[in-house]
Amino acid sequence: MTDPAESIEIQNVVASTGIGQELDLEALAEDLPGADFNPDNFPGLVYRTQEPKAAALIFRSGKIVCTGAKSIDDVHEALGIIFEKLRGLKIPVEDDPDITVQNIVSSADLGHQLNLNALAIGLGLEDVEYEPEQFPGLVYRMDEPDVVILLFGSGKIVITGGKRTDDAEGAVEEIVDRIEALGLLG
Repeated sequence: MTDPAESIEIQNVVASTGIGQELDLEALAEDLPGADFNPDNFPGLVYRTQEPKAAALIFRSGKIVCTGAKSIDDVHEALGIIFEKLRGLKIPVEDDPDITVQNIVSSADLGHQLNLNALAIGLGLEDVEYEPEQFPGLVYRMDEPDVVILLFGSGKIVITGGKRTDDAEGAVEEIVDRIEALGLLG
């Protein structure tokens, strides 16, 4: 069997930063080609980068949330592009603003079908949410690393809540160990 940790793919990295000053989003929307600003639907301005593919949500407060990136490097690159665009519009942005990763969403494949009913009981009801009538996956809250894993009957899993890229690897190793200890893998 291939190692499930080798199947991990980052699907989304969400990070936040700020430029430390208020922004006039109406003026910014006019001056920033491709910007999307519709305050009736969403209070922030949306600016998408193509390479790397990501979206920045820019708020009046100067806070910026980057989402949709596939790696932490892509977040830094996309935000670097946005900082340069803002500087080009004479908006002062410090040289190296702090960027904080808020969430990394990854997927993996355990390579086996899973009996979610047995897992719900085996993993401990206090850490599990499983209501197949509401959602087809089992939601498992893991303490170490501090992530949430969605497990599906197909053996596919989604890991969310990680702050570092190696959180997904730790989570996969831990969940495989727990499922094997219960005799429920394969």
